Amino acid sequence: MCPMPGNSSVKPQKSMEIRATRPDQKKAYFFALLSILCWSTVASAFKISLRTLTYIELLIISAFVSTIVLFIIIMAQKKAASLKALKRDDILLSLFMGFLNPFLYYLCVFKSYSLLPAQQAQPLNLIWGIVIVIFSIPILKQKVKIHTFIAILISFMGVIIISTEGHLTFLKIKSPLGVALALGSSIFWSVYWLINTKDKQDPIIRLFLNFCFGTFFIILFFILFHPFRMPPIRGMIGATYVGLFEMGLTFYFWLKALKLSQTTAKVSILIYIMPFISLIFINLFVGEKILFSSIAGLVLIVGGIMLEQYDNLKVILKKNPKKRLPPGE
Repeated sequence: MCPMPGNSSVKPQKSMEIRATRPDQKKAYFFALLSILCWSTVASAFKISLRTLTYIELLIISAFVSTIVLFIIIMAQKKAASLKALKRDDILLSLFMGFLNPFLYYLCVFKSYSLLPAQQAQPLNLIWGIVIVIFSIPILKQKVKIHTFIAILISFMGVIIISTEGHLTFLKIKSPLGVALALGSSIFWSVYWLINTKDKQDPIIRLFLNFCFGTFFIILFFILFHPFRMPPIRGMIGATYVGLFEMGLTFYFWLKALKLSQTTAKVSILIYIMPFISLIFINLFVGEKILFSSIAGLVLIVGGIMLEQYDNLKVILKKNPKKRLPPGE
């Protein structure tokens, strides 16, 4: 659920500026880099866990672990009173958001990882940064600038290169379902993100509620469509790692970075290095030989997202902490 800028990735939880009373940029960079390091490992963790678990088993264990972690964070921050003060509308919103994420989103993501090499699934999953921009045009009434249109074309060219492993002449895709699921997950995440931009609830509280309902849907799906068995210990360890460092603790680290930073843009820009570090881990831990097409496609996808964020990048270069532009502006 990595918040890419604009994803992020990265996964971004709010469109508004999140500030601490006393910004500490050094600590902000520390927590941002810690988050990036954690998120860089999860694509490898997905593939390693899926060697012994089904994608549904990985989903149910990791979501359960993440829900517990988020609850512990809420207790540690003494926000239990916020749970008691929840209104009916908060519950209903999280019911829908939990259906989108973690249920539908991770169902597609984990299934795509079970069908595709990690070096393909991971970059394709990043395309939601561009899908959000496309959705923002009709939903948020964003104006399309020339560089935004070019950015979309560049990113989708990267998708084609990765999906076909560089065989552009024949446009042959080895696993159409895997590619469709990896790209389809971006639709669920984009809708989730756009809803979240309007939400004024505490992000930790909201995420915990979403995971409570999402885990309920996952359990129901498991009961209906998956035979029960005792998962192997190695798989459970891997799923626990995913629950901790993809969905749970890392979100807290990232939120901490946003709160400590003078501006979210200063730490958000760092997320662009995450997918490239991830490819190194995929090669080292999963054993995949990284194809040139994967690197080239990833460069195009990330390059397209950075081009779409051209105005925000200018803000960073000008060191203007007050301005933060929404996607597509």
